[in-house]
Amino acid sequence: MDNVSTTADYVLKFVNQTNRSVFLTGKAGTGKTTLLKKIIETTHKNTVVVAPTGIAALNAGGVTIHSMFQLPFGGFIPDAIFENDFSNNLKFENKNTLRRHFRMSGVKKAVIQNMELLVIDEVSMLRPDVLDAMDFMMQSVRKKKVPFGGVQVLFIGDLLQLPPVVKDEEWNILRKYYAGKFFFHSQVVQQNPPLYLELSKIFRQDDDMFIDLLDSLRNNTISAAQRDALNQYVQPNFDSKKHEGYIILTTHNHKANSINAQELDELEGKEVLLRADIVDDFPDKIYPLDAEMKLKKGAQVMFVKNDLSPEKNFFNGKMGIVKSVSKNEVLVEFPEEKKVIEVERFEWKNIRYSVNESSKEIEEEVLGTFTQFPLKLAWAITVHKSQGLTFDKAAIDVSQVFMPGQAYVALSRLRSLNGLILLSPLTMNGISNDREVMQYAENKCSDEKLAHELQLDTQNFLYKSLTNTFDWANLLQEWRNHLYSYKTDASRSPQSLHALWAKKQYDALDKIEPLSQKFISQLHSIFHKEKVDLDFLQERFTAAYNYFMPVLDQMVYDLLFKMEEVIRIKKAKGFYTELVELENLQIKTVLDLMKAQKLITVVLAGHLISKDTLTSYEIKTYKGTILQAVKEDFKEKRGTLVEEEIDENRYSTTKKEKKILKKNTFEETHEMWLENNSIEAIAIARKLTKQTVAGHIAKLIEAGKIEIKDVLPSLLLEKLEKAFYGYKEESLNPLKEKYGAEFSWDELKMFKASLNRV
Repeated sequence: MDNVSTTADYVLKFVNQTNRSVFLTGKAGTGKTTLLKKIIETTHKNTVVVAPTGIAALNAGGVTIHSMFQLPFGGFIPDAIFENDFSNNLKFENKNTLRRHFRMSGVKKAVIQNMELLVIDEVSMLRPDVLDAMDFMMQSVRKKKVPFGGVQVLFIGDLLQLPPVVKDEEWNILRKYYAGKFFFHSQVVQQNPPLYLELSKIFRQDDDMFIDLLDSLRNNTISAAQRDALNQYVQPNFDSKKHEGYIILTTHNHKANSINAQELDELEGKEVLLRADIVDDFPDKIYPLDAEMKLKKGAQVMFVKNDLSPEKNFFNGKMGIVKSVSKNEVLVEFPEEKKVIEVERFEWKNIRYSVNESSKEIEEEVLGTFTQFPLKLAWAITVHKSQGLTFDKAAIDVSQVFMPGQAYVALSRLRSLNGLILLSPLTMNGISNDREVMQYAENKCSDEKLAHELQLDTQNFLYKSLTNTFDWANLLQEWRNHLYSYKTDASRSPQSLHALWAKKQYDALDKIEPLSQKFISQLHSIFHKEKVDLDFLQERFTAAYNYFMPVLDQMVYDLLFKMEEVIRIKKAKGFYTELVELENLQIKTVLDLMKAQKLITVVLAGHLISKDTLTSYEIKTYKGTILQAVKEDFKEKRGTLVEEEIDENRYSTTKKEKKILKKNTFEETHEMWLENNSIEAIAIARKLTKQTVAGHIAKLIEAGKIEIKDVLPSLLLEKLEKAFYGYKEESLNPLKEKYGAEFSWDELKMFKASLNRV
């Protein structure tokens, strides 16, 4: 525990108080996913989470790489020239052709410009050319010729699990540019290697012999004796009907699907079709489960999510048996625990990132939801889909292993050897791992090096944060470009009337920009002494802050005032769009200055740099406060304009929707209920079905957070009380069948919850 705590602590510190990119790895079961959640909860940086596939992104709570960075599907050649021998059947982009895909919306551009930390989960599946394409795109959009445009990157994954998929014909082209197929073979990583940190404490297994065996399997050092020990668990005639609770891990989809279909078909009883509720935008390519799921009483199922309720009755990968099923209710039994639970529907969110107009913080916007019982048939599953899962019992079929690492992934799903059955003897085929991966693992940092690197990188982070805060060259260039656009604009256009205003704005920044460069030189002198004088640093920063802030603050006010005017002008969309882009950069400059002030205070006090310590009410409300003053002043000075009927969203590029922060789903519903929203209103706002929200309300009633009398009328409660008198069944189905339309399913469920109230 100490080891993992130390490593995890280092990861958190490198993320929060340095700009150093980090590769976080670890064996199966070491807690990489848990640490990722902790990072997202605590970091002060504007964070975006991406993954190579839709399912991986969904599980990580992020978006796909291709959607975030608007990358076309196909290979990427990291130069500006096509070669003549490209196959007609292959699609490749180079730097010149990729640029045309960077014409993105203002929302996406703002997210990339405001991004500070990029988390790439399941990086083992990421191809080197895709990573180089991401790097090129981010440099282009952020207009910074540094790795990833200056964004810190956290790579997470286990390279000794399943590798990237590159077709042979693609590799014939890519091998001219890359030494291998993994992310660390990319040009950007080769030239700027991340810090290599590894979680080593395994939580899934506690059997030392099994852990040693998995280590040997993982590292290509398995001995003949270890292989013989494994092969003692071979049962070629394994019959799943005689071994309850075992799941078969196989290498191919068709095998797993065939086994599950056959086992379900052989069960007696009625088959029930459970349809997912899909609300708004949720593409079928990222469905976490089949939209239609068939279950029967007696079916062996596996949970695909962790239980979010306080009871924690199940986890991702836990097995159970369906005790009863209807379209509204599923009861699952855990025979060994002698326990039966009712399974609640779970909602998955399809999100996109956007930038809060006021705070310039990156937020999540829910585009659509997929709601289904978090179950799947589990007599069999593929090794690929078992990544991240934990099983007590498994029968493993690795007779047709086709990728290095598959045997390791399959075996490492188990808690111990006690639950292992091999359907065929283990051969060395598919056990070996990529030699280049093993060599790359030698880059792992020692504790001594980590401590030294952290000290240096923290100081460097402070230096770069401050220098970047005062580097306004890009902002000045954007104002210069904007000013030039008036010269090329038609003399009678709406924009031409505002040329003098634009010149005044540009001149104000142009006057102080050379002085900011002088202050950057001062910072260079302070930080390149043998010991940094933090007191002197604070003194000089305060003087600079007091000088520059009034000018920048006034520029924000003038810009917002002008936008208030332009939005009322018809046929001025191009002009307004330019002002929006300037506004994003201008406010970011001010907020960076305010955050830098907080950063110096925190460092001087010796406090940890975190989300809590680097924010303030003034920072969060900065734009809103100025905008309120602008609107009041505008009304006073331009009253005639204000009175005009206008569409204030005329040139808006984003929908004015309430954004829901990432919280526990029951908490989200509870908060909205306390704000006197109806079930229908909550469902619409959260892009869920009424049934799903009613299920949340039932759980909240059971937890004692909502009174049932506040949900259902007293007359209905009296009728329900009579109906439930003496009722002892686990399932509500018989009660529903008896009373039919007199009570809805949601009403029955809520009343039952009130009887079970904690």
